[in-house]
Amino acid sequence: MARTVYVNGSYVSERNAVVHYEDRGYQFADGVYEVILVRRGRLIDEIQHLDRLERSLRELSISMPMGRPPLEAVIHETLRRNFVQEGIIYLQVTRGVAPRDHTFPKAPISSLVVAAKRRNWPASDSEPKGGLGVFVRDERWARCDVKSISLLPNVLAKEKAKQLGAVEAILVSDDGTVTEGGSSNVWIVDRKGALHTHPLGPEILGGVTRGVIKRLAEDAQISVVEEPFDRNALMNAREVFVTSATSFVKPILNIDGVQIGDGKVGPVTSRIFSLYNAHTLAG
Repeated sequence: MARTVYVNGSYVSERNAVVHYEDRGYQFADGVYEVILVRRGRLIDEIQHLDRLERSLRELSISMPMGRPPLEAVIHETLRRNFVQEGIIYLQVTRGVAPRDHTFPKAPISSLVVAAKRRNWPASDSEPKGGLGVFVRDERWARCDVKSISLLPNVLAKEKAKQLGAVEAILVSDDGTVTEGGSSNVWIVDRKGALHTHPLGPEILGGVTRGVIKRLAEDAQISVVEEPFDRNALMNAREVFVTSATSFVKPILNIDGVQIGDGKVGPVTSRIFSLYNAHTLAG
């Protein structure tokens, strides 16, 4: 069955889901996006994702394509038309179509695309599966807190990781600070069992999953420290994992050929995985 995609006011088949060649998202990466996890037909943390969408748009001075209630209706209708029970919703907003010029067009009309895609998520009784990581120099722009569609440095980092058989690129700034993953937030577990992750700011994207896991951990009496840490602290951590709506909770057992901890999925990571899995299953 062909998928249905919402494009600028119309629900169309996937093969007809096209945008104008002068859309500024295509020519300038002048836009933002969100990815919302779907479990059992329900959108997970929808409010937080749409709040972040609005913030990203404000930071780039792009208008919302429509009011919040109509946008929510479009998202849910796209989900319904595609019969997705387990998967994601992808939505992208750009500044719209205008003659090519670096400066903002006058009175632009924002473009909106919403799509739904099936994807298998962990079962309720499953355990997290570990993977390999690689260090990559962080070469992204200085406003990583905006969820921009300008993702070329991320693409190159993720491709390097893939070629080396790794599940994630761990981005490191020139001063040695670990910022985040190629498409995830990075967490370490210290010798006392406390979680550490980079604080919010322009250096990282404030992941919705990151925020949820911070709350779940604190509710479970697991200490969370938001402060910068370097690659040495990461390599000497007891456990390392990354999180995002699509990465879920992914343990990193080895980085650049060096084992993390005892090379196995640790108890804190397993606990966080269980807490987040339960959160998503509860909707």
